[in-house]
Amino acid sequence: MLDEIFDDANERMKKSVENLESNFAKIRTGRAHPSILDSIKVDYYGSEVPVSQVANVNVEDARTLTVQPWEQAMVAVVEKAIMTSDLGINPVTNGNMMRIPMPPLTEERRKEFIKMARAEAEQAKVAVRNIRRDANADFKSLNKDKEITDDELRQAEDQIQKATDAHVTEIDAMLAEKEASLMEI
Repeated sequence: MLDEIFDDANERMKKSVENLESNFAKIRTGRAHPSILDSIKVDYYGSEVPVSQVANVNVEDARTLTVQPWEQAMVAVVEKAIMTSDLGINPVTNGNMMRIPMPPLTEERRKEFIKMARAEAEQAKVAVRNIRRDANADFKSLNKDKEITDDELRQAEDQIQKATDAHVTEIDAMLAEKEASLMEI
């Protein structure tokens, strides 16, 4: 019973860290990367889908992405979605292909992105701590129902605390890496 609770909590903590990783991918650095467009959704015959599901997204060079919609009718829709996104990028369309030059980041924009990264990391830490709180509540409930002893309760709480500390340390390391890549010129 304790192992099930611990395994479930550990799995949920890992998912929080993976979610942070995908959120960090959306915060752009100075380099072009196809995942930058993952957060942009376009209307495709009544459904909201990511750009990558209606077009080929490739890296042309370190500062340029190319987007080639599979259907000619989607060119204008994809272009508009990219321009109205909060990424601050403008595609240059010629025919059915778009080139998206990545503007160099200003110092002010870099600091904004670092604030966003820190907020995302803090949300991930809060999620991990909430998972720990839920697991501890489950442990205490088992103890209250006399299904586990006080010693087993303490051991379970120590084990979940160690898992929480490990995941928080991993989040801090990811944040430090993202900050370093954002400050890189």
